[in-house]
Order: sequence, then structure tokens, then C-alpha cells
Amino acid sequence: MIYEDTLTVGVDLGGTKIEVALVDATGSVLMRRRLATRVGEGPVVIQSEIIETVMDLRNRSGAKPAALGIGVAGQVDPVTGTVHFANNLGWREVPIGRVLGDALGMPVFVTNDVRAATWGEWLYGAGRGCGDIVCLFVGTGIGGGIVSGGRMLAGCSNTAGELGHITVDLNGPRCNCGNRGCMEALAGGWAIARRARESVENDPVAGASMLRKAGGHTEGINTRIVSEAAAEGDPVAAGILETAARALAAGAVGLVNAFNPGRLILGGGVIEGLPWLVDRIDEEVHRRALAVAGAPLQVLPSQLGNDAGVIGAAIMAMRLLAGEDPEEPENRRQ
Repeated sequence: MIYEDTLTVGVDLGGTKIEVALVDATGSVLMRRRLATRVGEGPVVIQSEIIETVMDLRNRSGAKPAALGIGVAGQVDPVTGTVHFANNLGWREVPIGRVLGDALGMPVFVTNDVRAATWGEWLYGAGRGCGDIVCLFVGTGIGGGIVSGGRMLAGCSNTAGELGHITVDLNGPRCNCGNRGCMEALAGGWAIARRARESVENDPVAGASMLRKAGGHTEGINTRIVSEAAAEGDPVAAGILETAARALAAGAVGLVNAFNPGRLILGGGVIEGLPWLVDRIDEEVHRRALAVAGAPLQVLPSQLGNDAGVIGAAIMAMRLLAGEDPEEPENRRQ
């Protein structure tokens, strides 16, 4: 049972930023801090910064959180709290659960970052009250979570939700995972930026708008610049975003046909920066997915935004601490 006065800490550890928040049993964020991820300095420095930040939140709030939940952008072992592999962090076999638990003197529960965000959206966001959802988070990379029949899918080795690595183009560009044509390699933030830089390098005149916005340096071109250039009528930027939109739509159609969710929830920095993608994917899915699968489907933007990860991680920790199965919340059915 979850008591009304229970507080936990949620941590969202990604390749560019770390979000740390104190969360109550209603899913409300009471206090938060954000810091940059110092990837180049290794896991010891990052873990130390998380520990210091949690201690600071405890001291400033006067609260005594009962546990900590952390979502990590990588493949994790939830039993041992070890990060087996995190590409964006450059980590292998890092026992972050044990390190944080020993330093903070509280139980620590570790999960994948996008699965944590899915928990947040399912319990307190756009997925609330629905037992069959797919969350697709499009940021620097692409990941997600799948709830089917009121249960979060984990897979036999706890890696379910690597939705960005669905192949949408057999002859597509190389992905960071080593495969070709992954949805992430066409529509992830890093892929959009990479294609834009390559386009500018190949034709600086055609890419002059993006190059100017980046201060004359191709390495400064990012998704935001591509979006701004496209909005101003730059055909190169618009073409890059059109390719990303088609890839996301193709992946979404496959997910809807495979899992028959009641809601497809779209979030992450790329979606927030390009909100028109929600309507575009909605239109494509309802046009191309199997009619029976698409008929009841709602395509919705994330409600929690950047808070989804910390809220989901904190509530997951709260439920596990209470001895509950977090895969079966009270609102498990539509």
C-alpha cells in the first residue's frame, strides 16, 4: 500500500542532462534540480554529482525520502542495479544502484530511462486509465515503452522498448547500434543533425540558412536549427524533416499493427520542438495501419514532458518499496 505522506526521489539520467526530483505519492514534483551530464568524466563523477544533488534536495526540503528510483539511458539489470551498457554515457557494467544506495542509505531501484518515462505517462499523464499503450519518445535517440493488457513489457532480458531500432528502411543509413535503416538513424535528433551537417558540407550554398544560424560552423547545426530553417522555407531543412516524419510514421504503423494499443503517446525533445509531427503521425497511422487496429486508437502528445522520467522512476520506487507490483496499477484497464 502507498501512504499519502510517502516521498521518493526520481532521477532521469541521460546523455546530456540529469534531472533529480523529490516526488510525492500523487506524482507531484515538490522540488527539482537539473544538471549537465559530464559524460567525459566517467561514471564516478556522474554518480558523485547525483549523490550530492540528492543530499542537497534532502537538506533544503527537510524531507526524508524513503527510496530512490533512477532511469538510465541504457540496458540495465533491475535486480542488481547494474548498468550493463549505456552507449550515450560510454558505460559498461556500472553498479550504480549499489553505489547510490550505499552513499545515500536508502533503497535504490534502477530501470531504463524511457521505461521510467512510460511509467510516468501511464500512471499520471496521457496514458492514465488505459491498459494498452505504446509510448514513443523521440529525442537525441528514440526509445519507448509498451503496456499490454495492463502490464509493462520487459522482455526476457529486460530490453523491451528499444523501439528506435525497428528497421524502417532496409537500405537506410547506418545506426549507432551497427544496423542500417533504424527509425532512430532517420528520425533521432542525432540523425537529423548528422544529415543536415552532411547536406551543408556537400552544398554550402543550398545549406546557407542552416550554416548561418550555426554561426558558420557545421558542427553547430542541431535539430532546433533545422526546424527553424524549415519554418523559414529552407527546402533542404524541410526535406530532412520530411524524411524523419516518414520514418516515424512507418515505425508507428508497425507498432500499432503489432501491439494494438488504445493510445500511442509521443514525447521527447524532437516531438516537443516539432509538435506538428503528432498530427502527421496520427494521420499516417489511421490511413495505413490495419483498420481494426487503428479504429480505436488515439495518438496523443506526452502530458508530462520532461517530468515523465523523474515521476515514473520515483513512483516505480515507491511501489516496489511498498511490496507492490508496479506493473499492475489501480487504473490498469480502460
